[in-house]
Amino acid sequence: MMKKYQSTPDKRSLPDYTRISVRRNNMISANPFGERVLVIAEVAQSHDGSLGMAHAFIDAVAGAGAAAVKFQTHIAEAESTQDEPWRVKFSEQDKTRFDYWKRMGFSKEQWYGLAEHAKRKGILFLSSPFSVEAVTLLQEIGVPFWKIASGEVLNPEILEAVWKTRKPVLFSTGLAMAEELDAAVGETQKRRIPFGILKCTSEYPAPPERWGLQMISEFRERYCCPVGLSDHSGSITAGIAAAALGADIIEVHVTFSRQMFGPDVKASLTIEELTQLVTAVSQVRQALDSPVTSSGLSELQSEYRKIFGRSLALKYDLPEGTVLKKEYLTLKKPGTGIPHEEAGSVIGRRLIRDKKADRLLARDDLE
Repeated sequence: MMKKYQSTPDKRSLPDYTRISVRRNNMISANPFGERVLVIAEVAQSHDGSLGMAHAFIDAVAGAGAAAVKFQTHIAEAESTQDEPWRVKFSEQDKTRFDYWKRMGFSKEQWYGLAEHAKRKGILFLSSPFSVEAVTLLQEIGVPFWKIASGEVLNPEILEAVWKTRKPVLFSTGLAMAEELDAAVGETQKRRIPFGILKCTSEYPAPPERWGLQMISEFRERYCCPVGLSDHSGSITAGIAAAALGADIIEVHVTFSRQMFGPDVKASLTIEELTQLVTAVSQVRQALDSPVTSSGLSELQSEYRKIFGRSLALKYDLPEGTVLKKEYLTLKKPGTGIPHEEAGSVIGRRLIRDKKADRLLARDDLE
């Protein structure tokens, strides 16, 4: 029998973060589904590094009636190395994925400005952290809860930093195996921190037979917590179906146009997305007829797991002969190097060559 996890001993005693009444112009917005569904519009990298574009998205998301706008906070040096490969080589101006992350970053003051803009528009401001430094920055800005991207469910450094804030945590499942999700949920529950689970398929765009809508109810039963869908279908159909299945939270990527530049455009909704309604019935039926299990990853997701995963790296440039200590080590992308589970066998070993912090630590670097 599967172990059940509960968000708290009595979840009714906690604030219900999934049914927030969003105040706009001194009025409470109505929910078209009756029960409130928290709709999160994920801008991600669609701003393409433009601060003006990011602010324009906040205006558009608020005007479309979503309850929250979400970004991603990437700090290149803290998150990645020059070894990180392109998921899709879409950029002519960035030589490497590392260069792309640098161009996507905003200063602390700029992030503050975005958060204040969202507040003025009456919507929640969220951003997924992709490093401990990003957690620190967002905690200073004051996000109401954490959305953890599925690749970061595998990152103990980020999870520990997030848990220390005591704020609710919303996990995406896409690249996390069942036992890894169980471990993250179990530790969150042990610390008595509220949490939620979003079914996510890490394919861009995700075809209907991979949506896995039946897992929304399975997650609710298993984890006894708010549940929902983090959608990469590029269609409104999956979100409507999820709401019909009782989802508390629906997250969708957004773009101003499918002709825009960026890695997630094909998996995004336009602000004016209406025409997808025509295909809603057939797509929902196709999805419900194609159940997805949590027993494994597709070949594509397994490859993304390597790309989005983390491996042992150095916090600092270290010279040949250095005996490695725990405090010298960190985790950086990609997940093709030495896994964090082997950190114990690395600590105490000596470097046989000078080693830079912007490259993954390799076994043949060690004596």
